[in-house]
Amino acid sequence: MTKVFKKASRNGQLVLYLGKRDFIDHVESVDPIEGVLKFDQSALGGRKVWLQMTSAFRYGSEDLDVIGMSFRKDIWVHNIQLFPPAGHNPTITPLHEALLKKAGEEGHPFTIEIPTNLPCSVTLQPGEDDKGKACGVDFEVKAYMAMEADDPDEQVDKQDTCRLIIRKIQYAPDQTGPGPKLAIMKCFMTSDKPVHMELSLDKEIYYHGNPIPVKIKVRNETNKVINKFKIFVDQTTDVVLYSADKYTKNILSQEFSETVEAGGTFEKALSITPLLANANNKNKKGLALDGKLKDEDTNLASTTIIRPGMERDIMGILVSYKIKVNLVSGGGGFLGGLTASEVTGEVPLILMHPKPKA
Repeated sequence: MTKVFKKASRNGQLVLYLGKRDFIDHVESVDPIEGVLKFDQSALGGRKVWLQMTSAFRYGSEDLDVIGMSFRKDIWVHNIQLFPPAGHNPTITPLHEALLKKAGEEGHPFTIEIPTNLPCSVTLQPGEDDKGKACGVDFEVKAYMAMEADDPDEQVDKQDTCRLIIRKIQYAPDQTGPGPKLAIMKCFMTSDKPVHMELSLDKEIYYHGNPIPVKIKVRNETNKVINKFKIFVDQTTDVVLYSADKYTKNILSQEFSETVEAGGTFEKALSITPLLANANNKNKKGLALDGKLKDEDTNLASTTIIRPGMERDIMGILVSYKIKVNLVSGGGGFLGGLTASEVTGEVPLILMHPKPKA
């Protein structure tokens, strides 16, 4: 263990220790949260010590909660009574042992199991003027002192609470299928003969930050010259938990000066790399990102993978991508874009993180 994540309550009577903040969804199971909570029993005053794990969807500024409008919906809440002991006896792991050494004699180990049917962490990129917590799906581990767990009639002092945001993330599976393919036949405007275009990707899943070669095959039966190729990558975010909001944002737009003469053919792989760092992406409000932890960089959100048996609505936010290829004819001269005509095709794209090497 190279790093310990530590958070104390304002009065210092609760100290939460975790060995990591990223927890991996392995499809069949999710990494358990193994940690240690340090507290002084003499400061309890008859209260109990609780741990709470929450998965929640936030879709508005927390400032609005002041006027009685709730912009947070809990997806899953799990409480554990840590003291007095109430049956929570975790198997002690090497990580527990390392954290107990940090916490000292007042440390109490705990383990929280995360269900497999919960969504992964996603953050919607805030605008320049947005304040407070970003919208999205987040996970939080909270420790607090109270008579009962999460009793709405009991006022819990913020000084008796400490919390850490964590992330649930998913890596690309070991077994993947073939890449998507598309074959279309379309006509340019004012042309009575078609253009045949085939699009394909080498594989089903690509990793964040890696180049993506888009294979394009064209047979131009028209009397027009194709003088430009445009490739776009769009991210579609589907907010399914509370409404039917669905919107698409372009995250990459790239032009290639390739030419296909009238009656000619073309076959080539054109490479693109969609990144959060691409022009203007870091300024696009509402762009879906992997859950962001404070003071840590992030990247574009991974594609949402819905396993059989999972409830779509509980996922909160669904993220998908597509690659769109436009073949452009004309557009030059005095009239410019007024004379341009395009043929368009698209294929789905799955973006994920690779599984770290053991």
